[in-house]
Amino acid sequence: MATGLLALLDDVAALVKASAASLDDVPTQVAKTTGKVSGIVIDDTAVTPKYVVGLDPKREVSIIYQIAKKSLINKVLYLGPAALLLGYFAPGVIPYLLMVGGAYLCFEGYEKVHSLFSKSAHVAADGPPEDLKVITPQELEKERVGSAVRTDFILSAEIMAIAYATVTQSPLANQIVVLVVVAIFITLAVYGFVALIVKADDLGVHMAQERFRPLTRKIGRGLVKSMPTFLVVLGYIGTAAMLWVGAEIIAHGLPFLHHPLESLTHSLEDIPVLGWLVKVLVLALGGTVLGAIIAQVIGLGSKLFRRSTEKTAHEKP
Repeated sequence: MATGLLALLDDVAALVKASAASLDDVPTQVAKTTGKVSGIVIDDTAVTPKYVVGLDPKREVSIIYQIAKKSLINKVLYLGPAALLLGYFAPGVIPYLLMVGGAYLCFEGYEKVHSLFSKSAHVAADGPPEDLKVITPQELEKERVGSAVRTDFILSAEIMAIAYATVTQSPLANQIVVLVVVAIFITLAVYGFVALIVKADDLGVHMAQERFRPLTRKIGRGLVKSMPTFLVVLGYIGTAAMLWVGAEIIAHGLPFLHHPLESLTHSLEDIPVLGWLVKVLVLALGGTVLGAIIAQVIGLGSKLFRRSTEKTAHEKP
């Protein structure tokens, strides 16, 4: 009986050792995943501040917290388990879902570009008051948070899918730990940095006070003056990143697009920076074109649906 107990203890010790050795790979897998999703993280970081700018400064941190909380909940409770289940039961579906998300990013990016250049996006000063939609600050905040969470959901789905792809050959315990750690780390990193960006002007005002040294005050004033321009530039970068990331996700899932893109990159491998810039430019342009096509299809569908609804209403006695 003692021999049997010792054998059982040996088996338990061996199992514990194997589990510990397996979990030792977690930091490596997390670092590998973080590197692979860097483009999406940049997109998420650059896009989010525009949802906060223009609202009550006292509400900025609260709004960022709301978005970050929902982002983390989506990653940990919905997207992570969904990636595990799909990876086990229907792994072939994941690339297509990613491409749908990429198409949505392209559409959102195109809408941002269109709003910058379209005259119809600006209301004329002498326009009739009834054309203006008046909403309360609370409604505007709710609308901004909802829009930010929707965009973040797509980006988070891409992050969790890529994270899962790096651990498909690992034990289930490793997969779960890596997905949870990646979700927490990236959410804290993205929204912590976003909070710093949004509150940088307040920091500048604090540094510009007379009780500080001249150099500190000068840096503070410079920070306050530069932040509006910085946020505008960051918004442009976020829009470009949205188009670039969305198009890259779609190109990665379609071999007839992925192979030419890789060939283009390899042709400029002697100048890596130039190769990356050309690739990003091609993807951003492609994403804009795809977004425009999707916008036209949605617009046409909306018109047809509206006409059908109106026709049905007129035919009713």
